[in-house]
Amino acid sequence: MKADIILKTFLLSFAATLFLSCQSKHQSNNTKEEVIEEDNSMFVDKHLTKETKELYNKLAKISEKGVAFGHQDATSYGIGWKHNGFPSDSDVKKITGDYPAVFGFEIGQIEWGKPVSLDSVPFDLMKRLIKEAYQNGSIITISWHADNPETNGNSWDNTPAVSKILKGGELRDKFEKYMQNTAEFLLDLKDDNGNLIPVLFRPWHEMTGDWFWWGGKNRTTEEYKMLFKETVELLRDKYSVHNLLYVYSPDKIYHNKEYLENYPGDDWVDIFGIDIYDPGENQYVPMVTNSLELIKYIAASKNKLFAFTETGKETIPVDNWWTNQLYEAVKGSGAVYVLVWRNARKDHHYAPYPGHNSEKDFKEFVNKEDILLQNDIK
Repeated sequence: MKADIILKTFLLSFAATLFLSCQSKHQSNNTKEEVIEEDNSMFVDKHLTKETKELYNKLAKISEKGVAFGHQDATSYGIGWKHNGFPSDSDVKKITGDYPAVFGFEIGQIEWGKPVSLDSVPFDLMKRLIKEAYQNGSIITISWHADNPETNGNSWDNTPAVSKILKGGELRDKFEKYMQNTAEFLLDLKDDNGNLIPVLFRPWHEMTGDWFWWGGKNRTTEEYKMLFKETVELLRDKYSVHNLLYVYSPDKIYHNKEYLENYPGDDWVDIFGIDIYDPGENQYVPMVTNSLELIKYIAASKNKLFAFTETGKETIPVDNWWTNQLYEAVKGSGAVYVLVWRNARKDHHYAPYPGHNSEKDFKEFVNKEDILLQNDIK
C-alpha cells in the first residue's frame, strides 16, 4: 500500500513536471515569437529574414564607428581588366590591400530575363560576386535602371510610363513580369548555407531629376509614390522576397520639403539615401554637408538610418579630392556608408586605380580612422 502511494505520488509529480515543462516551452516559444514580431515592426517587411535584420543591426553599429566606403561594380571590372577568376580583383584592393566595405551592383536588363546586365556583367557571375563579397563581410546594395515599359527604350528614355504600369494600367501585366524576373534573381542570392543574402535595394532612384522615365515631370508625385509602394507589394507580398531593406534615394535637394516630396511613407522605406555628384567650382562640400545634415534630421525623426548612396567626381582630376572633398563632406555626418560609382574606362571612372594621380591621396583617405573598408566592418 505504501509502495502504491509512493508510486502514485511519483507519477503525479512527474506528470506535473512534464506539464509545467511543456507549458514553459510553449511560453518560451511565444515569447520568442513576440520578440521577433517586435523586431520586425520597424521594417517594411514584417517577415524579414534573420540575416537581413542582422544586416540592419550591422549598419547601425557602423554608423556609430564611421562611414563605410563603397564602390559600384568593384569586382566585376576595372580599368584595364574584367573579372577573370576568384578571389576577385578590385581597383580599390589593388591600391589599399582591402576590398570596399560596400559593394554596389546594377541589375538593369533583369526585367527582361536577359543573361547579361546593363553594364555587360553576366547575371550568373554577378550572383557569385555578390556571394563572395557578402561572405567576406561586405554589404550588398543593388540599383535597377529598368528599361522604359512603354517604349522598351532604356531608363533615360523619359517617355511617361508610370501611370500605365500601376494597378489597372494597360501595361500592368508587363510590369508584373518585370517584377517577377527581378524577384527570381533576388531569391537566387544565397550563401554557402543556403540562406538568402540580405540586400539594400534601391529602386526608382534620383526621382527628383527628370532624366529617368520615373522621375521629375515624367509622372505625378502620387504616381511615383504608388510606383514605390506597388514595387514593394509585388516583391514582398506576391513574390515572397524577404531579404531586402528598401532604400529611398533622391538626387540632390536643398530643403526637407523637397526631399520628402516623393516619399512614399514610413511604412515603405527602411533607409534614407541621397545621390550627389561633384559639380565642381567648390560647390561639393557645402552641398553634401548641408544635404546630409538635413537627411540626418529627417532620419532621426523617423528612427531610420541614412546613407550617401551615390557620389563621385568623374575621372577624379583633382589629386587630393579624397581628403579635401569627400572626407570633408562625410566626416562626422552619421551616414552609414558612401558609395562612389563604377570604373568603366579611363574617361569614365570614380575610384582610383594603380598609377592614378589620386592614388596617394586615396590611401590617406581610407587610412582615416572613421573610413571603413571590408576588414573594418567584419
